[in-house]
Amino acid sequence: MSSHTLEVRPWKTRRKGAVSSFDPQIVRRALLEAFRKLDPRWQIRNPVMFVVEVGSLITTIEFVRLLLTTPGPAFSAERLHNETLFVLAVSLWLWFTVLFANFAEAMAEGRGKAQAETLRRARTTTTAKRLRRPERSAPWEEVPAPALRKGDYVLVEAGDVIPGDGEVIEGVAAVDESAITGESAPVIRESGGDRSAVTGGTRVLSDWIVVRIGANPGETFLDRMIALVEGAQRQKTPNEIALNILLASLTIIFLLVVVSLEPFAIYSGSPVSIATLIALLVCLIPTTIGGLLSAIGIAGMDRLVQRNVLAMSGRAVEAAGDVDVLLLDKTGTITLGNRQATRFLPMPGVDEQTLARSALLASLADETPEGRSIVTLARERFGVEEEDGLQPHQNSRFVPFSAMTRMSGLDLLANVNGGEVISTSAEKETVLLQRTIRKGAADAILAYVQEHGGADKHSELLQHTVDEIARAGSTPLVVAETWRTGQDHLEQARVLGVIELKDIVKGGMRERFEQLRRMGIRTIMITGDNPLTAAAIAREAGVDDFLAQATPETKLKLIREQQAGGRMVAMTGDGTNDAPALAQADVGVAMNSGTQAAKEAANMIDLDSNPTKLIEIVEIGKQLLITRGALTTFSIANDVAKYFAIIPAAFSATYPELNALNIMGLATPHSAVLSAVIFNALIIIALIPLALRGVKYRPIGAGPLLRRNLLIYGLGGIVAPFVGIKLIDLLLSLLHLTL
Repeated sequence: MSSHTLEVRPWKTRRKGAVSSFDPQIVRRALLEAFRKLDPRWQIRNPVMFVVEVGSLITTIEFVRLLLTTPGPAFSAERLHNETLFVLAVSLWLWFTVLFANFAEAMAEGRGKAQAETLRRARTTTTAKRLRRPERSAPWEEVPAPALRKGDYVLVEAGDVIPGDGEVIEGVAAVDESAITGESAPVIRESGGDRSAVTGGTRVLSDWIVVRIGANPGETFLDRMIALVEGAQRQKTPNEIALNILLASLTIIFLLVVVSLEPFAIYSGSPVSIATLIALLVCLIPTTIGGLLSAIGIAGMDRLVQRNVLAMSGRAVEAAGDVDVLLLDKTGTITLGNRQATRFLPMPGVDEQTLARSALLASLADETPEGRSIVTLARERFGVEEEDGLQPHQNSRFVPFSAMTRMSGLDLLANVNGGEVISTSAEKETVLLQRTIRKGAADAILAYVQEHGGADKHSELLQHTVDEIARAGSTPLVVAETWRTGQDHLEQARVLGVIELKDIVKGGMRERFEQLRRMGIRTIMITGDNPLTAAAIAREAGVDDFLAQATPETKLKLIREQQAGGRMVAMTGDGTNDAPALAQADVGVAMNSGTQAAKEAANMIDLDSNPTKLIEIVEIGKQLLITRGALTTFSIANDVAKYFAIIPAAFSATYPELNALNIMGLATPHSAVLSAVIFNALIIIALIPLALRGVKYRPIGAGPLLRRNLLIYGLGGIVAPFVGIKLIDLLLSLLHLTL
């Protein structure tokens, strides 16, 4: 299997245990829901289908009236019988049209409701250990989880269920989040980092954590997720509202046209029956898209849920479809994310083993993948171990990395014999001194060395080495040391060398970005690396632009600049410092493993915490818009064939010249009207799978995509009714139902 395949497959992620739309239980429930939705208070939300329901009711009343009518000179028994059967058939198929539209919406809602039931089962009622102070040793009282309020502190130990959403403020624990994400592998949640957020209903498997509750009962992540997948809080998006207004306008126009036809028919001496006029109206208004519009929107959000992405609103899904700028973090999205140390490059006067030993010391307490890889490389290449005279003194102190200093390292007490650093337990002990080791960005380390009295005699060579590594797309990490010697404690400092950290671009990313470029989407890589490294990775990955040495302020500025140019921007983030940019972006996707601030600022949350999924989210959004556009085109194009079916049938008796429009050669006027009404109902059922699944997404530009959809759904929408109506007419003739 190729590396390209290995990288592409995870992008099409699906929630484990996802329910099929056509599960028998969902179908049965949808059938019942279709009848419940006949309530006019529900139908009034959809003007098109409300008109169809009113038409169904009027034809039903007309059928009852004909049943009670007795034959007379003007209305023979045979004619009355045929007219009664015709009105009955029209009435039934109009009711079927409404039911089929209701069924489509109920099917779209069905999978969400099935997922909601699964989530409800995961939401257990548990007790909580509420602390009086925000520390583990504080006294606690046992209270029901629903009694907790935002700002409370709880202790959660191994085996306990986390009672509510919140943030870890103390401790570290392995947490089972399978109830939310569907993934059985436990995740680490700890205080003080970007993986501090926890979700109510998940279970602590080991150790303990102190959690600050961040949501009141009924407002938790699980509650919101249940409400969203059920569709209980689904609001129509701006595009949906605009399309509904268009459909309502078309319905009113056709209603006025059909109503005005009857006076002309009466004036000409050949009045048209009420059933025929209603059939004409129903076939002319855009019932296909009117019946499927709600289902398309619900299914779009459901496709995100199936991929473990929670959209806070349908507006966010639509915005994803309109995105034309993607801001992508380099680490973990474009590259594999685990930069590995590959080389030690010492400065003159320093041997490689000394550099490796110092780098190992500075990385012993560094739990990042980069820090661990430095320790591994030093051990494998030189056999260096902590026990080889390099274990820090008990007074040593690890200095963590910070965005301000842009370096990390170690402060320790050591002994020197002739300038060589040896163990504190060495026999040739001479002078006790304070030694520091730092590793970090080149400019930060150089400034540190100069600040501590170091010379810059190798600065040109160092800069050349750093630039060469950066141009190759790797990350240079400079290592330096300072120490004090003699009774006067004279401070000295020097640069020991450079560590090369190599990151690997994910397979298939260049092809992926090329597809996005053909769609008109611009990609910008965001990285904290220096400009040379960023440029090399950008070239290798094939992104359109990059932002190097990024800070929260520069990210926010970039988003605003793009939006000022009329572009829609999407980005991902997981830290508190990402929150302003996530809130500013049109589509902000927060990682579920991130901080509470990031999740509150974003309008989508990825339960799998996979930054690469942003590309998939954009594709789902575009698929939603394409599906809605394609089926709207198909629905309006459908009307053309119905003109040729119903207009001649309704008015050929008055205007025989209209028989020339009967190009399909339909058997009788009643058969023509009935065939059009039956096709109008059946096409909704036929298109339900497409509405739920979505039109297949193809990464091509807007122009080719428009031409393709016009050809398939525009021309197809014109041709399909001609074929369908004629086949139904032939079937009615064979069954002697042409009346």
